[in-house]
Amino acid sequence: MDVRVGDVLTMKKSHPCGGNTFSVLRSGMDFRIKCLTCGHEVMVPRAKAEKNIKNITRNQPDSNNTKGDSNV
Repeated sequence: MDVRVGDVLTMKKSHPCGGNTFSVLRSGMDFRIKCLTCGHEVMVPRAKAEKNIKNITRNQPDSNNTKGDSNV
């Protein structure tokens, strides 16, 4: 599963605060995710997190950004 830093994950189970959306702060063998409702940060093993993900919302980079190309 392709999960990147900055993605917003919607989980099958909710956090104890009631929220079920989390922002990815770190990815690797473990994920560091932050609850978007209460701000609590949690380290979750990759296998457990991938099993619990319902939806991934990815912030697309701006396609109009032309780095290095300046026509001034």
